[in-house]
Amino acid sequence: MTSPLKTLEKILKLEQDEGYQNRAVIGGLERFLPHWEQDAIRALRNEQSLRQVRLILELLRGYGEKPLEAREASVREVLRQLQDIAVLERVAQTAPEPEAEALQRQVERAVQTRTAPVASIGLDAPVDRLRGVNAAYRRRLERLGVRTIGDLLYLFPRRYDDFSNLKTINRLQYGEEVTIVGTVWEAKNRITRSGVHITTAIFADGTGTIQATWFNRPYLTRQLRPGRKIVLSGKVDEYLGRLTFRAPEWEPLERSLVHTARLVPVYPLTEGISARWLRKLMKRVVDGWVQQVEEYLPEHVRQRENLMTIQEALRQIHFPDSWERLREARRRLCFDEFLLIQLGVLRQRRVWKQETGHPLEVDPQLVRELAARLPFQLTKAQQRVLNEILADLRRARPMSRLLQGDVGSGKTVVAVLAMLVAVANGAQAALMAPTEILAEQHYQSISALLESLRVDTLERWQAQRVDAPPPRIRLLTGSLSKKEKEQIYREIASGDVDIVVGTHALIQEGVEFRNLAFVVIDEQHRFGVAQRAALRQKGQRPAQDGAPPRTPHVLVMSATPIPRTLALTVYGDLDLSIIDEMPPGRQAIKTRKVLPRERERAYQFVRSQIEKGRQAFIICPLIEASEKIEAKAAVEEYERLSKTVFPDLRLGLLHGRMSSDEKEAVMRQFRNGELDILVATSVVEVGIDVPNATVMLVEGADRFGLAQLHQFRGRVGRGEHQSYCLLLSDSPSQSAQARLDIVANTLDGFRLAEEDLKMRGPGEFFGTRQSGLPDLKVARLSDVAVLEIARAEALEIFRRDPDLTAPEHARLAQRVNEFWQGKGDLS
Repeated sequence: MTSPLKTLEKILKLEQDEGYQNRAVIGGLERFLPHWEQDAIRALRNEQSLRQVRLILELLRGYGEKPLEAREASVREVLRQLQDIAVLERVAQTAPEPEAEALQRQVERAVQTRTAPVASIGLDAPVDRLRGVNAAYRRRLERLGVRTIGDLLYLFPRRYDDFSNLKTINRLQYGEEVTIVGTVWEAKNRITRSGVHITTAIFADGTGTIQATWFNRPYLTRQLRPGRKIVLSGKVDEYLGRLTFRAPEWEPLERSLVHTARLVPVYPLTEGISARWLRKLMKRVVDGWVQQVEEYLPEHVRQRENLMTIQEALRQIHFPDSWERLREARRRLCFDEFLLIQLGVLRQRRVWKQETGHPLEVDPQLVRELAARLPFQLTKAQQRVLNEILADLRRARPMSRLLQGDVGSGKTVVAVLAMLVAVANGAQAALMAPTEILAEQHYQSISALLESLRVDTLERWQAQRVDAPPPRIRLLTGSLSKKEKEQIYREIASGDVDIVVGTHALIQEGVEFRNLAFVVIDEQHRFGVAQRAALRQKGQRPAQDGAPPRTPHVLVMSATPIPRTLALTVYGDLDLSIIDEMPPGRQAIKTRKVLPRERERAYQFVRSQIEKGRQAFIICPLIEASEKIEAKAAVEEYERLSKTVFPDLRLGLLHGRMSSDEKEAVMRQFRNGELDILVATSVVEVGIDVPNATVMLVEGADRFGLAQLHQFRGRVGRGEHQSYCLLLSDSPSQSAQARLDIVANTLDGFRLAEEDLKMRGPGEFFGTRQSGLPDLKVARLSDVAVLEIARAEALEIFRRDPDLTAPEHARLAQRVNEFWQGKGDLS
């Protein structure tokens, strides 16, 4: 064996003897390796040997930061690699040339076969390149969103079982989760009359014995051989007065422990994948591939915020050494997600601000006269937001603004006044809504507003537009006939229509605006990025006479309250306006928590309201019943209510699996008073304005977010009659009841959003997919402190290097692009 190989072998064997404490050489292995690499390159003759040297360096990279188990695995693998190199070198030096070539090819094939997991398979490789993952398992993993080895590294546990509590058998107590180390005394199988296989085994540890039981796993008796040392982890149960384990996790003592005696990760599963199989696969992938994940955070950022390396964070999020290390890993990955989100939206904001808009002339006197002729007075919040929007319209860059306001706060009125400013400049305005029923409502309310704004002589209006008729408004939806659509298309293209209200039909082929300068998108989170961009592009005017192309002003509106801190991160590319004041005189919706035993009284209250000529919503958390989830389902509840509770009333059913035409028909029936009760899922969260509906009864209310419950409540109280919201929950848990108390005790949507922010778990924004934004895998909406730190770092990075072209930001720029995956248009 050549000298460098022998030297490293001695050091690694000493490292084994020292218990992998990184003390075999002064300063640690990583300090020694660069010198060893130079010696090895000079001494080795074979090209394959040199490739093996690079693999050894990869295996030992970051050795000092690895946990003991990972160090042990790396050392063992490197010792095997050293043996392979020795064989290759011996063949190259001693065998005759033809024989040497044949032997070398044979050895190289063997080496490549064994080292493939790390040496030749990258993070982008499909998962079926892994040993034990066949085509069937590949398809199952795809259901979990896993297609590559890199995807596996980012498939994070959803929780952890704490089996780190090691005890002797004589100290066990009923109900605790513990780990014991015992010797198998006996293991046997029996079959019950119903055909269930039961495996029982007795374990002893010198202080006592305990029995463990498994069901339908008869093969265990072959593995649990008498005399074998076993580690068991699980919850201590009781049977006939004796303490037992029921289906505990177990593994042989001599192995590196994955399933027991530690914080054990619990991953999301799918049919055909067991927790144990996936955990073993994840351990192999984490040990073998995590070093291929390149650090992308600038070192000064990581040091300043005291963050783990990305490799260590991935190790600890999967197989944490302690709760503290897990918290540190979560903090690093949470920081990364918020940082990448913020850098993405800042990039989009910069692109948007570089475009050329339609600068509009704003006549303050005209705006005042229009506002004065409204049937109500604008609130201070509405006036403030209107001024912010008008200031944007004057500028030569396109407005990109998010208008937030609670249900009933008067967002539409502000949008209409801004639309009229565009029309007074001889331009067109468009409003896009997610459903036909909501588009119709906007069309009717805007038409009524325009009617109230008209003045006999239209002096101020015509001062802006000479000989201009009153603003003309049209409704464009998918349900119109082909002839009706073509007529509206002609009017839009010729400029005969000033304001167009519609659905997705606005962005269909054939719709061409003459001069679209102002776009309003309502309930913007219901549209995809491409749909929002398509409407904006309808108003882009090509370059003319050397002038740059012009982009319309865009106002997106949302009645889903978003806490300001979160909004500045999620919508960092938009300017933010908030109407945080309700119009005077609006009736408060009386909200009450209803106990399960009061269900019949709730039904009687609904009936009493209908007898007064009112209507009611009944919301269910599911569409159809599920064996795994105990919650009311809309289809079954509709049938039950129709037959047994309200057989004499007119009920309708609405859920997300119905076609668009079916949903529109039911919603129209309810709005027209042809139905007394609408049984529905969360599809009614937005988009239904029925002034005659006065009762909102929410089944399984504890299964919805606070902000979502507030949106449901906003579907009533839209008319002159007193309205009510009844929150029914079958959950006895104190936390569930406390959440409902919060909704019952406040009508402030922004306060509810703040409370929701504190309670939300990991996952996607707002509990549902936020179109155009990457999913959050680790960060919680309640991680406000980390969010603010990440936002500050993102702003500083963007201030110094907005294009991320500096060498220190090269990997970060790549990671930002990977994270967003082309979702760069967030407007």
